[in-house]
Amino acid sequence: MAVILVALVLVFARSWDESFLTFAQTCVDESRYKEQVLSVGQQGPPFHLNCPLQPLQPQNASQIQLIWQKDCQQIHSQEGKTYLEFASLGLEDQGNYTCMLKGNSTASFTVHLIVKEFQCSKPPEFKPKSGPTQLWKNVGSTVKMNCTALLFWDPNEEQCDTKLLWRKDGQSITNLTLYKQNSSSWSPVAGQLMVSSVLEINLMQVEDFGLYSCIVRNISSDFSLQNSNSPSHTAAVIAAIMLLLFLGVAALVYSRCHLNIKLWYRNSYGDYELNDGKLYDAYISYVNNDYDRKFVNFILKPHLENKDGYKVHINENDILPGGEPSAELLMNVSRSRRLIVLLSHAYLEQDWCDNNFRQGLLHLLEICQRPILIMLEGQSNRMRPEIKEQLREHQHCLTVLTWRHDSVTPSSVFWKELSLAMPRRVVFYSESAGDPQTVLQDDKDPMLTVDPDYLDCHSDTDPAGDLGLRLPVYKAMACRALSFPLLHSRQQSPNPQT
Repeated sequence: MAVILVALVLVFARSWDESFLTFAQTCVDESRYKEQVLSVGQQGPPFHLNCPLQPLQPQNASQIQLIWQKDCQQIHSQEGKTYLEFASLGLEDQGNYTCMLKGNSTASFTVHLIVKEFQCSKPPEFKPKSGPTQLWKNVGSTVKMNCTALLFWDPNEEQCDTKLLWRKDGQSITNLTLYKQNSSSWSPVAGQLMVSSVLEINLMQVEDFGLYSCIVRNISSDFSLQNSNSPSHTAAVIAAIMLLLFLGVAALVYSRCHLNIKLWYRNSYGDYELNDGKLYDAYISYVNNDYDRKFVNFILKPHLENKDGYKVHINENDILPGGEPSAELLMNVSRSRRLIVLLSHAYLEQDWCDNNFRQGLLHLLEICQRPILIMLEGQSNRMRPEIKEQLREHQHCLTVLTWRHDSVTPSSVFWKELSLAMPRRVVFYSESAGDPQTVLQDDKDPMLTVDPDYLDCHSDTDPAGDLGLRLPVYKAMACRALSFPLLHSRQQSPNPQT
């Protein structure tokens, strides 16, 4: 029984006429009532809804004071106006609009505004849904372009545009001899219309190629007609873009990893410094003070020997800076492939550096092709301008490295640059093989032996000849030999340890 009752209520509710609901509102006077039907987009903004009470009033329209209501709810923003203004008319604006004289509620008029969607204002849907179509043809061929669109329309509406037009490069097509059109239309369902147009073109010349557009209701679908015989630069442009991207990525990788790349290439394809008679990979020169001695013995020398496998020589005898270098010093320098100078502030305060740095540097460059100078961060600011100028002038002949606060880690830039300046490392897996850098050397020159007898006063223990000394196997790396500057002035100063 309840189900039957609910069904009757629904049927009764559906049978209500819209006018019944309108008249059910208390502010609506049936004798002063009218309907006005509008479509969305049909009226140009702004739309004015005038009050029909104006012609009924004898006084001047400018003196009329009206009150507006929508569905019996007062519209305060429109109070006093003789019309309602709508910036844009939409479906939500439907309803009963009542205007009444201020102070006289009996003088009123109601306009029932009905807003429906204008079918002809809806955009078309092209079939199939896709972007611009590209067609490749040759001169002398024939091409057909089919443009089909689904339109929403109402036969009762006026000015409902259903015409489909063709354009070439923005210009309307008027030559129906060269351009043949075959148009048709049909209605699949009520309220919808399918329009189709086939454009047939005989491609007799290059000018017939271009951009063709079919337009309906100011919406277009494009067809790009290309000549297959004309050269295409698409592949070249893509290749150029790919090349630029590759070069950009390569430049970025090289800027961040250039030291690692150089080290890999040197260790893989660099030359070994074999058969040169050298016994040491590096000779370290420094001033024998606390700071420099700790840096050399606890940082520089352990890293070169333990991590990189180089043979480093440090002469523990003090040599006066102003004195002539001894034969033992010259011999040790000549037996080393690189010369490393810790160019600290104390080193530069020596008399020979203070009085004639340029002469000592030039003499150093005569002996060594590319000395390795290590400077300490912060101390370079205390250098005299003439020393900075000499280093800058001869920077192409020097390898200048700076020890910074972040150089402690083995992967820092300092150690990578120092490794690049050293010889290429050689690895032998048999201790009986001898020194990998001198194993093939047959030179018996006493300058190339570890403990030469010509410096001793006792009798020759090996009258048959110098036997030399072959040390166990060591690892090694690569660079050119460096040297220690000759010193000419005999003035007292801190003693460098070399």
